Amino acid sequence: MDPNVSVDVQVASTVSSVPDESEIQSWVAEVVRELALDREYEVSIRIVDEAEGRDLNKRYRNIDKATNVLSFPSDGELLADVIPEFPCLLGDIVICGPIVEREADAQQKSPAAHWAHLLVHGTLHLLGHDHETDADAEAMEALEARILRRRGVSDPYTG
Repeated sequence: MDPNVSVDVQVASTVSSVPDESEIQSWVAEVVRELALDREYEVSIRIVDEAEGRDLNKRYRNIDKATNVLSFPSDGELLADVIPEFPCLLGDIVICGPIVEREADAQQKSPAAHWAHLLVHGTLHLLGHDHETDADAEAMEALEARILRRRGVSDPYTG
């Protein structure tokens, strides 16, 4: 386990392609390494089916359908600022397993590559990256592609 990142994984989905906990941990840690962050972090990741994904997306984004990934950044950094030895709570990532599998199939990529992309994407959101403007989207996509490429995953935004 990477000493800088602790990841709590909850699997509440029936899909078969969910990466194992160590693989999920390694992708989150890869983002932290890329950004050269040097403190302790905690992240929670919940893998859900469509009913829960839809409920969360409706409740927090007012969109009545499931989506592939939701990120919920935490204010936990405030406590970490007061107590430096305390891990920084980055927040929660929710990934909808059935949507990951459908999108991977539609995009003709392996489910493992799509899981990796969404784990990287969600973690970057927890760290303050977004794609609200074209410039922000280009920067975030380039960062995602660089992180994925380092581990042998093709750029999800090309082809």
